[in-house]
Amino acid sequence: MSSLATLPVPVQTVGLLLLSNVFMTFAWYGHLRNLASSPWYVAALLSWGIALFEYLLQVPANRIGATQFSVAQLKIAQEVITLSVFVPFAVFYLNQPLKLDYLWAALCLLGAVYFIFRSS
Repeated sequence: MSSLATLPVPVQTVGLLLLSNVFMTFAWYGHLRNLASSPWYVAALLSWGIALFEYLLQVPANRIGATQFSVAQLKIAQEVITLSVFVPFAVFYLNQPLKLDYLWAALCLLGAVYFIFRSS
């Protein structure tokens, strides 16, 4: 972990949030592909186990990020990262069609990024 501390705060924050979102996305949606025929509580318990790893990355990411960013900035960054992870996951893992709506959502988030970071 000491080599992580030498990276700039934004790199540490985004990197940890990216990794945490991979776990989060699998915890929230992976069961739709792999456990569709299992009872919901089996999927919930497995998802909860996966979510532990998400939290082990997300909590330090937010603590590190809070040293340089506001909570609002962290939240908007999280949403951008979530969409960046979710779209490829939905298209390639869940075989969902790529929709133009993803582009519109991304453009809205870019607007949110602009407004939340412009006064920094």
